[in-house]
Amino acid sequence: MQEAIILVGGKGTRLRPLTNHTPKPLLNVAGSSFIRHQIAKLMDAGVEHVVFATSYLASLFEEEFKDFTQDLRISYAVEEVPLGTGGAIRNAARMLRGGSADEPVLILNGDILSGVDMPAILARHVEREADVTLHLTRVPDPRAFGLVPTDEDGRVLAFLEKPKTPEECVTDQINAGCYVFTRSVLDAIPADREISVEQETFPQLVAQGRRVFGHTTEEYWRDLGTPLAFVHGSSDLVTGKATSPLVGRPADALIHPTAIVDPTAQVTGGSTIGPHSVVGPHVVVDRSIIGASVTVAEGARIHESVVDHDSSIGSESVLHEVVVGCHSHVGAHNELPAQLRLSCGIRIPAQGVRVSGTAVACPTIH
Repeated sequence: MQEAIILVGGKGTRLRPLTNHTPKPLLNVAGSSFIRHQIAKLMDAGVEHVVFATSYLASLFEEEFKDFTQDLRISYAVEEVPLGTGGAIRNAARMLRGGSADEPVLILNGDILSGVDMPAILARHVEREADVTLHLTRVPDPRAFGLVPTDEDGRVLAFLEKPKTPEECVTDQINAGCYVFTRSVLDAIPADREISVEQETFPQLVAQGRRVFGHTTEEYWRDLGTPLAFVHGSSDLVTGKATSPLVGRPADALIHPTAIVDPTAQVTGGSTIGPHSVVGPHVVVDRSIIGASVTVAEGARIHESVVDHDSSIGSESVLHEVVVGCHSHVGAHNELPAQLRLSCGIRIPAQGVRVSGTAVACPTIH
């Protein structure tokens, strides 16, 4: 039986306020929760049983899949105290059903959108008789990541901290958040303490001379941990730059059948419009995510932003790289700057926030 573990226990702090009420893997991306895109890819790879390594708002994962009827068994391993990535993997491993010590187990980070060929990495793991195989990807600027150099045969040489100087950038290969563990190696991870698989388990295995290999690809890869990366990942799925079994043919937008979009509105760049939302006349929505039951009034412009469910955007307002929490209201003629995040339930009056000036008369008697 092919089995997998998905690490979904993080709090997703970089995506707040969206994650104040929803774990990051359950946020909607291109019309479905991100975890469902991952599940669909695992099923296509022949996985028959998956274990969710949960912690933050753990019960919501069971709620999400309570009516799941497809041919896949799902188990839930709840992390009661912080265990780190290694501890979370070991905690989830107790739910695996396969018994063979040399059986390969797929492990995915719950916030990585990747085009990696899972059957291919599994096949390479078995072919090399590896203890661990890591999916590695190349990035143009590796300074924000730990580095994973390999030899000419793909064997991992070291796990290096984020480089501080150009001389320390000895490779452009980084850990892409998808691994294959041989079951016996997985079971040897300590179960009694917090442990980091990146900073402890992997380096220790290399130091011990274990067979740790990299599987380097040029396929699509994006960490969805920040708001801008999140909206870009969603738009890439809609436009076909990234792929998922749950997304149909590439399109310029994904509009829910129950949403109402005025014919004069422009919805472009792989934007998604959620159920029961209303997009008014002359609105521009570009490379953005509009949640369920959102109202966008006439002439508003929304670029590379997220508007969470049950919110409203007033006429002629402009949002650029903004996150609007649920049940919020942005009044007319606001101009919200990049990187702004509105907490859930916030109300901004008309013309309350502007980057540029306004000619409206001061209401105060001087």
